[in-house]
Amino acid sequence: MEVKLWNDKREREMYENFAELYAIIRTTEKLEKAYIRDTISPSEYETNCQKLIAHFKTLSSTLKDTIPSIERFADTYKMDCPAAINRLVVSGVPATVEHRAAAAASTTTSAAIVAECVQNFITAMDSLKLNMVAVDQVHPLLSDLSTSLSKLTILPPNFEGKMKMKEWISRLSKMGAADELTEQQSRQLHFDLESSYNSFMAALPNAGT
Repeated sequence: MEVKLWNDKREREMYENFAELYAIIRTTEKLEKAYIRDTISPSEYETNCQKLIAHFKTLSSTLKDTIPSIERFADTYKMDCPAAINRLVVSGVPATVEHRAAAAASTTTSAAIVAECVQNFITAMDSLKLNMVAVDQVHPLLSDLSTSLSKLTILPPNFEGKMKMKEWISRLSKMGAADELTEQQSRQLHFDLESSYNSFMAALPNAGT
């Protein structure tokens, strides 16, 4: 006998979001344990952890009215994932970033700023995937990203991400708050974000970050 969990599209989307949140927490717990046991390289751990944290922030923000407490959500579904809760809810950055930030807290190229840039990149891309294409939704995200990129002195003034974000912010500033990006504009922006993100990650090792 088939048991239907939802009665309409809205409920179905809610349960799908629950499932995604559950998966993110479980995956983060496994990743944390792998890092502690040294079965994964620090760079691989950090890349995957940053993505999970960014996805978690976007999803938890979407579900804040439905799930006001992530800890209670984990208890309800008997998840027993203390490492994941600490990483996603309490810390908000990978362990490797915490270590580097502690060692370089006084510099403008601290790992904490790098993590902030990564999260802003992924948040912006995730928002487009969720069809958040109104100017008053997109503009703040790109503005936050541009600001975080400007904090990193290791990036040249003509860095691809900086230039493209300035161009998009300028373009959006000429539009009304309620105007929406066309499908073509949305796809182009997502492409520019992804391209800039890849260039950003490639630049970090050269800077010794």
